[in-house]
Amino acid sequence: MKKSSFVALVMGTVSGMLFALGMCMALLPEWNAFKEGIIFGSIGIFIGIITLLVWCKMENKKLPKMSGKNILRVIYAVVSALVLGLGMCMCLVWQQIIWGTLIGMLGILMLIALIPMIKGIK
Repeated sequence: MKKSSFVALVMGTVSGMLFALGMCMALLPEWNAFKEGIIFGSIGIFIGIITLLVWCKMENKKLPKMSGKNILRVIYAVVSALVLGLGMCMCLVWQQIIWGTLIGMLGILMLIALIPMIKGIK
């Protein structure tokens, strides 16, 4: 594993965990930590942006261009992650195991479809 990939892996994991913890803190009323959750989530997003910049610098690559195609890919990725999260919520919060599992599997398939959408099929 290259050094740049390892650094991106560690920083990306930390940013994702901070963002996820922040969203849980903000959105679960039982935790009573809305303001702290917003702070943690914002720090997670900030570290994620820094991760992208550091990785591009270490790989001597330019930042991805903001084309319409890339924006649609990002929107698709966000919707896919939300579908997966909805399935998880249906299983864990609303006790709708069968529908939650089916919707969660749909979200996973949508996320897997990102690979050929971005890399292409050869």
